[in-house]
Amino acid sequence: MSRRRQIYEGKAKILYEGPEPGTIIQYFKDDATAFNAEKKGTINGKGVINNRISEYVFTRLSHIGIPTHFIRRLNMREQLVRQVEIVPIEVIVRNVAAGSICKRLGLAEGDPLPHTLIEYCYKDDALGDPLVAEEHIACFNWASQEEMQDIASMAIRVNDFLSGMFAAIDIRLVDFKLEFGRLYDGDFSRVILADEISPDGCRLWDMNTNEKMDKDRFRQDLGGIEDAYQEVARRLGILNNDDNSPGEVLDMSAHRGKMRGKPAKK
Repeated sequence: MSRRRQIYEGKAKILYEGPEPGTIIQYFKDDATAFNAEKKGTINGKGVINNRISEYVFTRLSHIGIPTHFIRRLNMREQLVRQVEIVPIEVIVRNVAAGSICKRLGLAEGDPLPHTLIEYCYKDDALGDPLVAEEHIACFNWASQEEMQDIASMAIRVNDFLSGMFAAIDIRLVDFKLEFGRLYDGDFSRVILADEISPDGCRLWDMNTNEKMDKDRFRQDLGGIEDAYQEVARRLGILNNDDNSPGEVLDMSAHRGKMRGKPAKK
């Protein structure tokens, strides 16, 4: 499929005009960033793996009635998705203490939370995606009360399903990020799950060893990030143990534990 007009380029994906009205082509890049893009690098083959994992997860979620923007995967790096108006809120679902919440609240990494916690961040790279309360969301009309109820309900359902799905392959879902978009039908709209779900936006730990299997390996210079992403795909049944297909993923084996690119200077 020939590419159409580029609409947007983000840190991990490029969006192109879709072949039909109301559709977008979502292209997965190998670029990796951390700490609000202060650290940058390239993870060879990451886009291919994330495309496959996100396809798998969104397909599974649609089977339990979660509405998503995903239509189908086009090739190794591209998906066809519904065009939506992104709600400017990142939804963080936390099951175990890790990342920024440890610094903010003085928690030890790995501490279990009393119950699943949902946090909201305002999507603005220039501001560092600041943490906000539902009162901020209502005050600035970033989303309606009804939309927020739907978002919170879907976030909990997604967490319940994914926690069980990953636990079945001995992976603990520590936390993850979700984004939602408005899908319009005339003057009416509804919120649906958008963006991607992959090791880029999830913290995934091996349940037996607590080995990290996500982008924290890049953030913390742990190495072996390509192996970790591939292992998640293998356990999900996307990548066979005896065959590193699909295609381009074969190239990742030559770069295991290595990272191209250096932290950006402040």
